[in-house]
Amino acid sequence: MANQTSIPVVVNGACGKMGREVIKAVSQAADMRLVGAIDKNPTAQGEDIGEVIGCGPLEIPVMADLEATLVMAQSEGQSVMVDFTHPDTVYETTRAAIAYGVRPVVGTTGLSVEQIRELAEFADKASTGCLIIPNFSIGVVLMQQAAQQAAQYFNHVEIIELHHNQKADAPSGTAVQTAQMLAQVQSQYNPAEVKESEQLPGARGGTTAEGIHIHSVRLPGLIAHQEIIFGDPGQIYTLRHDTSDRASFMPGVLLSIRRVMPLKSLIYGLDKIL
Repeated sequence: MANQTSIPVVVNGACGKMGREVIKAVSQAADMRLVGAIDKNPTAQGEDIGEVIGCGPLEIPVMADLEATLVMAQSEGQSVMVDFTHPDTVYETTRAAIAYGVRPVVGTTGLSVEQIRELAEFADKASTGCLIIPNFSIGVVLMQQAAQQAAQYFNHVEIIELHHNQKADAPSGTAVQTAQMLAQVQSQYNPAEVKESEQLPGARGGTTAEGIHIHSVRLPGLIAHQEIIFGDPGQIYTLRHDTSDRASFMPGVLLSIRRVMPLKSLIYGLDKIL
C-alpha cells in the first residue's frame, strides 16, 4: 500500500533517456510515488511505463495529455512534475504545472533569461515552488564553485561543453549558468591582446557580454561534459567534469523533488538548495 505521506511525482518526457532514469529513481525512492508518466511517443500511449522502460510493471500508463495528468496529480495532494522534454515546449509545460499547483522540477535547458523571469513572477503570484536546474550533478556544482574561486585570480577564461548529438540547445544550460556565476566575480574577461579575425565564422565560439567564450561540441558517444580553462602567463588551470552514466544525476533529481515541496517561489540552480 502506498505511503500516504509520500510525494506524488509526474514525469514529463518519461520515455526519453533522462525520463527513464527518473522513473526508475522515483519508483525506488521510499518517500515518493510515481503517479503519472507523460510522453508524446505514439507507440507508448496507454502502455505501462515500467514495461516500456524495462523495469517491470508500475501500473502507470503513458499519457500524452499534459493537462489531464496535471489535474490527476493535483487530486493526489501536493505533487511534483519533473520535466525533461524539449526547449521548444518547456516554458509552456512549466507554466501549466504552476497553474495547476503542481511544483515543477525542470531539467530541460534552453529557457531564456526573460522566460525564467516570467516563470519566477508567475510562481510568486501562485505561491508555488519551482526549481530550474541546468545540471543535477553535485560534481558540477563543485566545479562551478571552484571556478568562482579561480576567477578571483584569473581574468582569462573559456568554457568548452560537450554533449551527445541529440541535445537540441547550444550552449548547454550548465555552460550558460557557469558563465553567469563567473560574471558575479568579474565584469569583464579576456582583455584583447590582438585584433582577432575569424576565417571561419563561429570559430571562437559564442561570447557573453563579459567576454567569456563558450564552445559547444555535439557528438554521439558523449553524455555531458564541461571544461573551464583559465589562463595566465606561464600557467593553465583546467576544471573538468565528465558524466559516464545518467544515473549520476538522480541524487540531485531526488533532492530537488524533496526540496521543492515547501517552496513558494522559483529557485534557479542546484547550488541554491544544497
